Amino acid sequence: MFLTIATTRRPATELGFVLHKHPDKSQQFSASYGTAHVFYPEAGEERCEAALLLDVDPIALVRGTKKGLTPDFALAQYVNDRPYAASSLLAVALGGVFRTAMQGRCVARPELVDEVWPLEVSVPAVPSRGGAGLVRALFEPLGWTVEAEPLPLDERFPEWGDSRYVRLTLTGSLRVSDALRHLYVLLPVLDDAKHYWVAPDEVDKLLRAGDGWLAAHPERALIARRYLSRRPGLTRTALERLAEIDDARVEDLDNAIPEEAEDGDAEAGAVGESGAADGAGAVPADEHAVPAVGPAADSTAEPAEAKPPTLAALRRDAILGALRAAGSARVLDLGCGDAKLIGALLQDSRFTEIVGVDVSVRALTVAGRRLRLDRMHERQRARVKLMQGALTYTDARLVGYDAAVLCEVIEHVDEPRLPALEFAVFGAAKPGVVVVTTPNVEYNVRYAPEEEGGHGLAPGAMRHGDHRFEWDRARFRSWAAEVGERFGYGVEFAPVGDDDPEVGPPTQMAVFHAGAAAPRPAGPTAADHATEHTTEHTTDKDVPA
Repeated sequence: MFLTIATTRRPATELGFVLHKHPDKSQQFSASYGTAHVFYPEAGEERCEAALLLDVDPIALVRGTKKGLTPDFALAQYVNDRPYAASSLLAVALGGVFRTAMQGRCVARPELVDEVWPLEVSVPAVPSRGGAGLVRALFEPLGWTVEAEPLPLDERFPEWGDSRYVRLTLTGSLRVSDALRHLYVLLPVLDDAKHYWVAPDEVDKLLRAGDGWLAAHPERALIARRYLSRRPGLTRTALERLAEIDDARVEDLDNAIPEEAEDGDAEAGAVGESGAADGAGAVPADEHAVPAVGPAADSTAEPAEAKPPTLAALRRDAILGALRAAGSARVLDLGCGDAKLIGALLQDSRFTEIVGVDVSVRALTVAGRRLRLDRMHERQRARVKLMQGALTYTDARLVGYDAAVLCEVIEHVDEPRLPALEFAVFGAAKPGVVVVTTPNVEYNVRYAPEEEGGHGLAPGAMRHGDHRFEWDRARFRSWAAEVGERFGYGVEFAPVGDDDPEVGPPTQMAVFHAGAAAPRPAGPTAADHATEHTTEHTTDKDVPA
């Protein structure tokens, strides 16, 4: 297996100082299950390229494990990809051969280690259990420009399709130590397999190599889980320590959907309509969905009285109305939870591209099952994408969309962290339209306690235990106006649900338009229509049934 690191920084041969390997020499090192060779295919003033070649000993490979290093098939002990494709074997060799460079130390030229270098990293064959999309999701948030070309199973038989391997090229301006640590962690994560027993000390290795970048990575939960070979206890420990670094809670990183929802049937496991922005936990089950009660009712039974729509349904209708009025086609659902809004968007062909983003891998798993992505028609499937990401961090993948929706999301973010979300959405992603809904705390008095025949919301309580705040109408309008002015958006407001003359609606909605306030469209929108329904027997999805 083979990896190259090149730079065009002049004089380019100074790369040898940082890597601690002389450009004029070819060196060999003993490595796990083989020999590592370091040499320079090119070493000039304009461009310098260092290569790491790991020559794997297939006999030692088989002797070193009972499973042949990969559990993919029964003949893995005799036929496997370990000598040819980048994996944990190459990562271990990388960490051994370039240990001092990874630590950011250079006695001869210490000023070089903190310098940002223009770098190009090439790996001819990388196994990626997740395809080229996962490669981009892992490396792009770290500042790399990614070229991940899928490799065909057999070039002579193109009808067989692509393999799980990609030809990887990374370009970017980074410190050399950072680039090496990215590769050390992410190569085995892409492969999703390790050639050695993962012990508790692997958590320390992960956090050392991930220092300065892993805690803020939108895929940190996936990285920890795969790097630690999906061992729940070690993954939990790693996430707890990352949460301390990021001043968060471990539940914020990967616990937005209850385990039983993930394991159960996608349709039965009703979960929240919107996830958390910074991992504050996706909103829990839509308690107001009517549960199935067994076989179909007897045809002789009295027809059931039609139930009024839930507030969650009214909220989706209002959002759809705002997006249609704006003419949006490519839409981001930020904090998508279990993707109920995405399901509604898919029913309208005018929405040509729908991207759901959530911090919780578990939430996205449930969303995929609810949407039945594995059984969806190819043309329909091409319209929807699910991605993990934290909304308090800028993400280049979210730039260029017509609209973004934050449905019941902002109240799950600590108020001191709201400016980070505001910049990530309005300043960096900057969609043409942003739709924000959030509870109106004034309406909470209408949710009387159970002993008074209400829905169980005690006086002074918020609608969900994970809410960090709930704003009244004046506070929400003030926040929206300030955000709009700061980032160049006009804003209009609409009530969702029963607009009580004293306390207002249960949900308040703001629609931001880039550039200037757009005039209210002629005729009633879905948001206007939503206020015509009574909410006497319906509640916000965050309020206990």
